[in-house]
Amino acid sequence: MTASLFDRVGGQAGLQQLLRSFYADVRQHAVLGPIFDAHIHDWPAHLAKIGEFWALQTGGPSAYPGGFGAAHLRLGIEPGHFSHWLRLWEINCQRSLPPQEATEMIALAHELAARLRRVVAGRSGMALGQQPASG
Repeated sequence: MTASLFDRVGGQAGLQQLLRSFYADVRQHAVLGPIFDAHIHDWPAHLAKIGEFWALQTGGPSAYPGGFGAAHLRLGIEPGHFSHWLRLWEINCQRSLPPQEATEMIALAHELAARLRRVVAGRSGMALGQQPASG
């Protein structure tokens, strides 16, 4: 049996390492930093919740309850913010993960961003808390 992406990135510990690095970059970013700093006041809790989200997305055990789209609408994000977010994600994945896992995590982030763009644009997409169907 093939190991899940969750297992191949190092499980929850590997995800947390990636997320800490990524969000450190987000917080320093000229465009994204002010958005997150205005809305996230408990970074350890945020990282734990996002870790559960990514565990779900990568096939690991997760307590994530779903409901990802509405939280991002409250942030006031706009379509132009996604390119910044994705670029930082790509850099962090490439820096922190083996090439195959980085490629898969980047592709997954692009799929999630496309769904979230539809939500931001007012169009319905798949519920963002759900694990994507395996192909």
